[in-house]
Amino acid sequence: MSKMGILADMHYCTGCHACEIACKQENGFPVGVGGIKVTEMRMEDSSSDKIHFDYIPYFSNNCDLCASRIASGEDVRPACVKHCGTASLHYGKVQDLAKQLEDMPRGILYSPK
Repeated sequence: MSKMGILADMHYCTGCHACEIACKQENGFPVGVGGIKVTEMRMEDSSSDKIHFDYIPYFSNNCDLCASRIASGEDVRPACVKHCGTASLHYGKVQDLAKQLEDMPRGILYSPK
């Protein structure tokens, strides 16, 4: 079987944290523990006095791509991907996701061990 992963497109992420909530609910993680964490990065442009925000999803060692959910046939996607309102998260074969990443201006490819 091909190695699976999640591709996060930071260009469209709005920092809504729906992925974090879906992950916690799906896996029953306690407070402070999760499989994904969205971090806000604020950058200031001193030449124009503009502020830019990026939202960066980080996957932890707790993320197993919802293996039990997918194995049960409940859904073919991890909970975070299913509940991403901006479709910034994509699930699939790592080699297919890597091809998508080539045309993505700001992306993160995650695949657990």
